Amino acid sequence: MSSRILIIGAGRSSTALINYALDNSEAFGWNVTVADADPTVAAAKVNGHPRGQTAWLDVTKTNDRRELIGRSDIVVSLLPAHLHIEVAQECIRLKKHLVTASYVSQELYRLGDEARNRELMFMGEMGLDPGIDHMSAMQRINAIREKGGEVTAFKSFTGGLISPESNDNPWGYKFTWNPRNVVLAGQGTAQYLDNGKLKYLPYYRLFQSTWDVEVEGIGKFEAYANRDSLLYRDQYGLNDIPTILRGTLRYPGYCAAWNALVRIGMTDGDFPILDSANITYHELMEALAPSGNGSVKDRIAGMLKLEPKGEVMKRLIWLGLFRKKRIRLKGATPALILENLLLDKWKLQPNDKDLIVMQHQIDYRLDGKNKRDISNLVMKGNDSRDTAMARLVGLPLGIFVRLMTQHKIHSTGVHIPTMREVYEPVLEEMQDYGLKFTHHTVDL
Repeated sequence: MSSRILIIGAGRSSTALINYALDNSEAFGWNVTVADADPTVAAAKVNGHPRGQTAWLDVTKTNDRRELIGRSDIVVSLLPAHLHIEVAQECIRLKKHLVTASYVSQELYRLGDEARNRELMFMGEMGLDPGIDHMSAMQRINAIREKGGEVTAFKSFTGGLISPESNDNPWGYKFTWNPRNVVLAGQGTAQYLDNGKLKYLPYYRLFQSTWDVEVEGIGKFEAYANRDSLLYRDQYGLNDIPTILRGTLRYPGYCAAWNALVRIGMTDGDFPILDSANITYHELMEALAPSGNGSVKDRIAGMLKLEPKGEVMKRLIWLGLFRKKRIRLKGATPALILENLLLDKWKLQPNDKDLIVMQHQIDYRLDGKNKRDISNLVMKGNDSRDTAMARLVGLPLGIFVRLMTQHKIHSTGVHIPTMREVYEPVLEEMQDYGLKFTHHTVDL
């Protein structure tokens, strides 16, 4: 039986998913439609494949959205997270399955009963982080439980980074996924559990409260806390656990410099800068710096209690924040100005290789002894088009779609991939695409 698969969004993370769907379309009888607000981008990715077609779609236009979804069996949404709900409601109305890589919102969870009543599967968090992190964590947690171990602490860290040989800027970072998400990362308050105590980290403290993480064979990283680690206690079956923390990895030095941008006010997306099209970056810094004597750089450094010639200031200067160059963005907020600047400075060059690093640290008690199970994933991209990020976000989505079309998924409702019927086959097939976790255990 043929299946009609609709992929909405042809951006950075879509390449591996689209290729997987087209490569498997003949074998599984799939017809694949890639819809995007820019049909030329979609057309480039479908590349004339006989079982692929493209469509223009502005997802906020109800009739166009309804028509495309109505002609599909399974919808994969790669849209920004806040747009999934419109697609999900349409999928409920038209009785279509939905798969996304984004965090599942409370709004989406509220559709769970309706989806179940209509025998629909809405699978969210089916990418890398969230996604592969959930699946690999559940596999390890269940393996520990099966041998009689009791899990006492869970920490998980993931980073989408740049590979050392392509790391040619002082930040140790380039964009491999949505730049807007990077600029707004961590806004709100992060919460986690540490030895039975609830911990809150407000945004202004987030990037100065970091953990060191060592990954064998790769080196040292620093991690900052993800928004809400507590969401996963129930999902992972760890309700009584005293320590649970999920975090994001960066190369050392990144967090202190990003913290400076937060404190200067450059990540604020709420207020437009007056006459932002005509002022220079230097003038914007002057506006954000305290009044007084000395250069803008010195006053910013003084405000942040930084060495004017130290590493953090070097990173800010390298970005071009103190240049007398016009911003040329009308009615822009500081966050938009920063994003625009970074798009140029942190752009992947054609031959750049990205790097995905993931580590789970699972402490458990077995036969009266305390142990730590450490699993590491390290994957490198080939170039700016074939990134590890696109592979690890897109392929789990594609494999899950295959399992759906082969009727191998029996759950209905709104889910994340913590069920064995999902994570076992997905992780197994992912090994064919270079996914390799290494595991070792240490005594505590």
